[in-house]
Amino acid sequence: MKVRAVVLAMVLALSLAVLPEVHADPTVEIIMEKTTYSYCEKLFYTIKVSEVTGNPAIIHIRDEAGKGSSAIPIPITELENPVPSRVAFEKEIFPLGKYFVDVEYSGVETTAEFTLIDSDKVCIPETVKPIMANWLSGNISDGFLIDAFQKFTEDLDLFKIPFDINETTVYDVRIPQWVKNVGYWWLEGLISDDDLVNAVNNLIERNIISLEQAGNEI
Repeated sequence: MKVRAVVLAMVLALSLAVLPEVHADPTVEIIMEKTTYSYCEKLFYTIKVSEVTGNPAIIHIRDEAGKGSSAIPIPITELENPVPSRVAFEKEIFPLGKYFVDVEYSGVETTAEFTLIDSDKVCIPETVKPIMANWLSGNISDGFLIDAFQKFTEDLDLFKIPFDINETTVYDVRIPQWVKNVGYWWLEGLISDDDLVNAVNNLIERNIISLEQAGNEI
């Protein structure tokens, strides 16, 4: 009986040794932070994979009409890879409706969807942030900052600026030094776009931010 058991064990071991190895295809999943977004919010999702193959994930984001982004390569270094958007949804760029996130990874494709809805949130375009950073660093004058507020949000009617800014008056706008704290808070995400708009409009209304003759300091 012992000899027979040993023979059976050897036969089983040999049969297993010659069986071809089976490799499962890698899997990919999109985990959405949420499925409904509104203007001023930023898209956030996580790409979850079963194995790290060394290949990047290729992302496309498209709307219901089929209009979409160009291919976006995302490095996959972990089994779960967060993908935060750097740009918030803006009315001038993103129409309302349903959107799709298409992901292709190592030959496997998957899709998730979300819906963009309207909201009353104040949303300052991302293009204003580097201008604010330059103002905080002293690279541009007070007038150039206010001019940027006016130009980049003109269609949104956010800032209530009662004076015209041109090539001459752009150097006559005065903003107190302490107001830069508000700019820092906004860039660091400590206050919202709505907070910044309210603060600037309040300072203009109180004539703290004003158009003055060159040489007059506040």
